[in-house]
Amino acid sequence: MGYVEEARENHVKKKVEEALRSKMKQKALKECEHYTAKYAECAAGRTLSIVWKCREQANQLNQCLHQ
Repeated sequence: MGYVEEARENHVKKKVEEALRSKMKQKALKECEHYTAKYAECAAGRTLSIVWKCREQANQLNQCLHQ
């Protein structure tokens, strides 16, 4: 396989991977909508205190997204 063919194949693989990641992200956000809303509600009106005040909601959201 020549350099040009290999470059094209890698480009196609990268595009497929990007599309798959995008679909997975959309699915995860949809399935974790409840946790996203809880985190957003906690974070509303806060700045730095989000880190410690919303830690539980952030952990729940991350666990859901990683599934």
